[in-house]
Amino acid sequence: MSCSINLKELGYKNSTKDVFNSVTLNVSHEEKVAIIGANGSGKSSLLKIIAGLITPTSGGVFLFHDEMKSLKDFRKYRCDIGYLPQDVSDHFLCPTVIEDVMFALRAKGKSKDDAYKKSYEMLQSLGIVHLENRNIYDLSGGEQKIVALAGILITEPKILLLDEPTNALDEDAEQKIIDILNSIKKSMIIVSHHKTFIEKLAPTVYKLNKDGLNRL
Repeated sequence: MSCSINLKELGYKNSTKDVFNSVTLNVSHEEKVAIIGANGSGKSSLLKIIAGLITPTSGGVFLFHDEMKSLKDFRKYRCDIGYLPQDVSDHFLCPTVIEDVMFALRAKGKSKDDAYKKSYEMLQSLGIVHLENRNIYDLSGGEQKIVALAGILITEPKILLLDEPTNALDEDAEQKIIDILNSIKKSMIIVSHHKTFIEKLAPTVYKLNKDGLNRL
């Protein structure tokens, strides 16, 4: 089975310390993998490295067997990677839900009618069509997470990188995210500290520490 993501002996150092070393990981096509670890272990930094947002100190990142030698190399795979940050409040670019979900399609040159149709269908599939004309900043945290996810999925990425997707959500909102992610056939790396969430979603779990990843 082909791999979507290969990390080879990855290391990362911030301004104050070595965060992690020797991270090696292979994520196959449509495989769901969870990463846990203590606060400060570098889980979010690892996702940002895979997303092409920051540069590792050492080691290699390969997407679809193509080595990413610099941040510029990620450009050709930008549409193939959907990155959901832990805090989505700064993620939105438009005031209403439907406008924000449409944004990426309009930026790609889709007509307004085509972008609206596809975005409306996305809202329907995620069960949030009732939020279509709502102001994003009037939504709950759970609703904002699902809208942000809709804005990512609309571009049809092959890889999802999800940083604490259920952080600070209530039980109903968490279950909604679980149902959505279980219905999606894509390669995923999910960072979470919610044990029950991980158990319902990712069959493969790794723990990140300073010396790398340990499979649990």
